Amino acid sequence: MAEANWYVVHTYSGYENKVKANLEKTIENRKLQDEILEVKVPLEDVVELKNGVKKKVSKKMFPGYVLIHMVMNDDTWYVVRNTRGVTGFVGPGSKPVPLTPAEMKPLGIQLGGGTEAEAPKQEKVEFDAEVGDMIVVTSGAWEGTTSAITAINEHKQTVTIEVEMFGRATSVEINFLDIKKA
Repeated sequence: MAEANWYVVHTYSGYENKVKANLEKTIENRKLQDEILEVKVPLEDVVELKNGVKKKVSKKMFPGYVLIHMVMNDDTWYVVRNTRGVTGFVGPGSKPVPLTPAEMKPLGIQLGGGTEAEAPKQEKVEFDAEVGDMIVVTSGAWEGTTSAITAINEHKQTVTIEVEMFGRATSVEINFLDIKKA
């Protein structure tokens, strides 16, 4: 039997879970469990910060895409490609390209299927503020400081504010989790 690989399927936006359910039902009806092994909609936990309230939510890592662990042949290609909500495989033309181990590792998925034990990572925080908004530092060395945001770094999950130190304004980076809107 051919080797199973992970493939990426493009779907209509918002149809990821429907495509997953439809595929799983088709796999069961056509008895393709040995050829289409797993269907995943990768999620990530995100901490949303709105009006000073932290809320943990799961969001799709890749809206509009579904990952499928399958043995690629004419039958499985046809089943997946003709599932309602699927617009096609990711790859040049009609030739699907399997994901490499390097592409799978950040998703916490081993190439053999299943998931790896995830190393503890910093939670991603979504912050609903803009440059110029006033914030209050809630913890750390600058706790209680109120200042305007001068820059936002989404990648580092920090904001830059101006604080007065030794009689002059100094830029300081503060983590999203250590602030709230004033």
